Amino acid sequence: MAASHKPATAKSTTPMLDRILSIEIVRVTERAAVAAARLRGRGNEKDADQAAVDGMRRELNKLPIEGTVVIGEGERDEAPMLFIGETLGNKKGGPKVDIAVDPLEGTTLCAKDMPGAIATMAMAAGGTLLNAPDVYMEKIAVGPGYPADVVDLDAPAEENIRALAKAKGVRLADITALILDRPRHADLVAAVRKTGAAVRFITDGDVAGVIHTADPDTTGIDIYMGIGGAPEGVLAAAALACIGGQIQGRLVLDTEEKRERARRMGIKDPRKKYAMHDMVQGDCVFSATGVTTGSMLQGVRFKRGVIETETVVMRSATGTVRWIRAEHRYLDKFKVE
Repeated sequence: MAASHKPATAKSTTPMLDRILSIEIVRVTERAAVAAARLRGRGNEKDADQAAVDGMRRELNKLPIEGTVVIGEGERDEAPMLFIGETLGNKKGGPKVDIAVDPLEGTTLCAKDMPGAIATMAMAAGGTLLNAPDVYMEKIAVGPGYPADVVDLDAPAEENIRALAKAKGVRLADITALILDRPRHADLVAAVRKTGAAVRFITDGDVAGVIHTADPDTTGIDIYMGIGGAPEGVLAAAALACIGGQIQGRLVLDTEEKRERARRMGIKDPRKKYAMHDMVQGDCVFSATGVTTGSMLQGVRFKRGVIETETVVMRSATGTVRWIRAEHRYLDKFKVE
């Protein structure tokens, strides 16, 4: 990824976010990551996730915003997680913003102290992020530099691989698809491999997985395919809106209960195919801090008198990507309260 990538264009008359929020949200994901990192390798996914949630909520409530969680960890009845509809921030009359969160993407990775767990969130002007229930989402994503709609969520996997190889000017065997290692993807994996393309599996972490498509020369990942979480899909769309790329998604509303939840959130078409501009409109910022060291970010490092973190923060209005390696020298700021 490079700061020179042009941001995605979205038709929106919403005001841009205050520039200072691009830095302020770094503190939010840093706080969540440090809290979760204290529980790395302890084998308790729930406690690690709750620590990240509590840390993120405390920091969000310090921001001078009127924020609403539109993508979170379930609806209101699932509190004390960061639930959809929760209001955050400490300033009435401050900018109204939509918030999408995944306080600990890769709870299993953190609990087992495996690579790739991150704390992540996105923020955009109010009314510009997709408001969707916490369900699964079908996804397909590629990086920047390709014709519009070079791949299509509704096309067969083989067709998408061939179209991408043609657009990239490479052999089918030079394409690598990233897919979550789940039994539900057995047919998808077989179809990709039938073309001669390679498959790389991940056990968790499809926000980072989608972001990897933005820099295939470094990551070796050309395309992301498969079914993962809807919150992760919107967060990934926010990241690609900042750094370039294409993503399409469709909510998996396979029960009447899920369809009803979606209707209550204003989703009229349960089969709608969402493009990036449907999930993220206008200016947005995205931040992710490493919890455990992975291919994208270093994990939190606890040293005598110092906590070190690494964060990537992006903004769509400017196409800016900042990598922030921080040393936090006052440990009382990061005590688990």
